[in-house]
Amino acid sequence: MGDVVITYEILYEILRKEKYRAELQKVDENFYASVIKYLQEKLAILESQAKKNSVFASTELEKTQTQLRNVIKILKELYEKRETKIIQFALFSSRSQNLQDTSTMLPEEYALYCGLKDMFDTYRKGIINNILENKMPEIKLVEQKDLKTEEKTDSKLVLVLNDVPEFVGPDLNVYGPYKVGETQELPLMVAGMLISTGQAKDENPKEN
Repeated sequence: MGDVVITYEILYEILRKEKYRAELQKVDENFYASVIKYLQEKLAILESQAKKNSVFASTELEKTQTQLRNVIKILKELYEKRETKIIQFALFSSRSQNLQDTSTMLPEEYALYCGLKDMFDTYRKGIINNILENKMPEIKLVEQKDLKTEEKTDSKLVLVLNDVPEFVGPDLNVYGPYKVGETQELPLMVAGMLISTGQAKDENPKEN
């Protein structure tokens, strides 16, 4: 899927839906790349307008500056609305221990969700579960180096279904970009992130 064309009106509508609907709203998989392109274009327009000396150019410059400030406000509010929903989603998933539909999350959001859920699980087990067994709370955190080692040995072969831009995985490593039709051997958590968001499928399921 190609990048969606971003405009001020489109961003406003995306924010409006996110604010007034309880569910995390689906956005284009290349949303962040499209937003960056839009901001770069606006900054280029600002630079061009600033070089012109006329009343008309001055008026247009002020309009563009105002719109850019409003866009930044929209983007911050949109991020915070989605962030709040993802936090609630991770908390509910940790409490219920049920599989949840994460298809509306962007790859970076899914990484956030996984990290939060793991943290909630760790502290729940370490505190309340121990207390209910008459034990002192004990938090056993997984060290980052152990997580990386595990992900290197436990991997999954996936078929890429959509073009995937470069992204940061749950292990804080950079992955991608990947093209449609490619097969990639990825750490389980990263592969699961792409599969759950509909950007890849399990190419060679492993037998348990």
